[in-house]
Amino acid sequence: MLKIGIIIGSTRPGRNGEAVANWVFEKAKQRNDAEYEIVDIADYNLPLLDEPMPASLGQYTKEHTKKWSEKIASLDAFIVITAEYNHAPTGALKNAIDFLHHEWHNKPVGFVAYGSSLGARAVEHLRLIFAELQVPGVRAQVGLSVFTDFNFAKGEFTPQEAIHEPNMNAMFEQLHAWGNALKPLRD
Repeated sequence: MLKIGIIIGSTRPGRNGEAVANWVFEKAKQRNDAEYEIVDIADYNLPLLDEPMPASLGQYTKEHTKKWSEKIASLDAFIVITAEYNHAPTGALKNAIDFLHHEWHNKPVGFVAYGSSLGARAVEHLRLIFAELQVPGVRAQVGLSVFTDFNFAKGEFTPQEAIHEPNMNAMFEQLHAWGNALKPLRD
């Protein structure tokens, strides 16, 4: 069975990513085609990239990098939850991606993004970044609007289920198909 990590891509205090990840996780648990888990980059306390050697060499010297490497290596696919900051993904997410190299290879990624433009520009950046790491991005993605899917006055995440569920289900299906198709390359 595939192991899919739902990566929370923001470490900002008061972030919305945690609520979004929990929502995705609840939807994922209704399926029986993979094991899903939330992976919060905040739990890994990654500083700005501090490894002396390039990640492509896999010669990690820091315990935080080794722990992060072990987690990403244990997964077969990813769903990245990303905010859009200044037309791009968060710096914390980009930093976490850059810490590793081979651990990402041949594992598909899906995206759930949020922002004023549904996080679309952040996802476009991430697609290019992950392509360099041999990570295929699945086509289906979920784009959440800060205007209609969040109630900031009340501090609530209020997703429009009817709009987002078809895209989320398509993303799950595509991750499952690509994850299984790429398994021989990972083995």
